[in-house]
Amino acid sequence: MDGFETTINILVGTIRAGTPLVFAALGELITEKAGVLNLGVEGMMLVGAVSGFIVTVLTGSPYLGILAAIAAGVLMALIFGGLTQFLLTNQVATGLALTIFGVGLSAFIGLNYIGTPIQGLQPIAIPGLSEIPVIGPLLFNHDFLIYLSIALLVLVSWFLYKTRAGLILRAVGESHDAAHAIGYSVVKIRLLAIMFGGGMGGLAGAYLSLVYTPQWAENMTAGRGWIALALVVFATWRPARVLIGAYLFGGITILSLHVQAAGDSVSSALSIIPNPVGEWILAVINSSHLLATLPYLATVVVLALISRDATKIRLNAPASLGRPFHPGA
Repeated sequence: MDGFETTINILVGTIRAGTPLVFAALGELITEKAGVLNLGVEGMMLVGAVSGFIVTVLTGSPYLGILAAIAAGVLMALIFGGLTQFLLTNQVATGLALTIFGVGLSAFIGLNYIGTPIQGLQPIAIPGLSEIPVIGPLLFNHDFLIYLSIALLVLVSWFLYKTRAGLILRAVGESHDAAHAIGYSVVKIRLLAIMFGGGMGGLAGAYLSLVYTPQWAENMTAGRGWIALALVVFATWRPARVLIGAYLFGGITILSLHVQAAGDSVSSALSIIPNPVGEWILAVINSSHLLATLPYLATVVVLALISRDATKIRLNAPASLGRPFHPGA
């Protein structure tokens, strides 16, 4: 039974660890589908995390904190959008600057809130369904934001491939000049996409500070914004695959924590492996720092494998991605 419960806990932890990546990656996917590359996801997540946390502390309502986090993410995105769409600054450089700005701003405004305890969002047990063995804890005993992430995934898929507005958004991402020629406002459409990406980044940050680890700490995103960017490529710009990538990363993260917690028993199990391989594996397991790198290493390996098929990436990537639009050209 202990092993069974551990498996359930790992799967539930995988869902929780992958949820902020689902939010952030879906936001970036919409942004990139419009032809804009925003590398400021990490900064938007951090500002959203600290804003949501502060508002929750001041009001006692995590739901107001979530709204504040979304608003903070949108404001950060508007900075990026104003610079890249009106002043035509370089998107890569502006996105990197936005991340650096977000790291510094979040650390500054959150300085007095480090270590402050809060009551974060609690799981919502669906009556009857949450009591079903195995399926109940996995599917029907989560917090509100996990259910929202799945709903947003479905909505984004429906919007992109089943609505006229989604078709226009994709058209702008494929050829902004053609979209402009037939009368669509490229700048307006891209700005709306950027704002959506910012709101989702802020929501991802709120999940970290209000649910996953209900506290505020500097740089608490720990590179998840960059992972979200990588997930968009991993998903080949398709929403459904974002969920797979997010849970893959989350699963590796949770597994590394469980392996570290069960260090002695794992060490005994690996004792049959001949040296020096066994010693190397044990060194990794006994080092919390090395175990923490495994999810990021897995991301790099997956991206390297995907990048081998350059043709597939070119076919799925928006043709105008990262290219500035010059209305008067």
